[in-house]
Amino acid sequence: MEKINLKAKMREELGKEAVKKLRKEGLVPAVVYKESKSLNLKVSARDLFEATHTKAGENVIINLQIESKKPVRTTIIKEIQYHPVTADILHVDFNEISLNEVLTVKVPVAVKGEAEGIKEGGVVEHILWEIEIECLPTQIPEDIPVDVSAMKIGDAVLVKDLHLPKEIKVLTDPEATVVTVAVPHVEEAEEAKPEEEQVEPEVIMEKKPKEEEAPEEEGAAPEKAKEPAKEKKQKE
Repeated sequence: MEKINLKAKMREELGKEAVKKLRKEGLVPAVVYKESKSLNLKVSARDLFEATHTKAGENVIINLQIESKKPVRTTIIKEIQYHPVTADILHVDFNEISLNEVLTVKVPVAVKGEAEGIKEGGVVEHILWEIEIECLPTQIPEDIPVDVSAMKIGDAVLVKDLHLPKEIKVLTDPEATVVTVAVPHVEEAEEAKPEEEQVEPEVIMEKKPKEEEAPEEEGAAPEKAKEPAKEKKQKE
């Protein structure tokens, strides 16, 4: 696993307003944890972005070179908070580690290639985006590749099908589906629409004649009842 050197300074600025001012200066508030202890730091937003997105990714060993502090702290990123609109890094937490101690981390799944099933009209569904593993810090992979080139409609790759080094222990459910090639469901939804539209006019047409006939029958009854009464008067 690649190691990145990152410079940091102790941070005395606390509170929302102080933190906002730091961000305007191009700095990111940070905290490094070691067991129950923690240190408040600030790091360059540009350097942090390059370390986590350009060079190696979030699962990288970072040697924190804290100004006025020795020795260098060996860390990994615990959590990064991003702005919901701009995607700027708002805050970062580091965990200080030992290179000789086993860690539990989540590693992203990287889908490679174009599935054969796409030519048949299938769709690749990426279901599981991270795999939880246990290993030494130096053995943490940048990502877990999954080649889908040979997959056809109905095929699936489960966690137990992944090829990982023996020294890495997988903690995610081995029966969980990582990637599958499925038939798209769009066509079924489109075919159902015309059937629903045809039902509505039929129901309306059946109701109209009944409503029109009702008043005619009610009005005819009293007219027929009066005729016999007139005939009786004339005879008398």
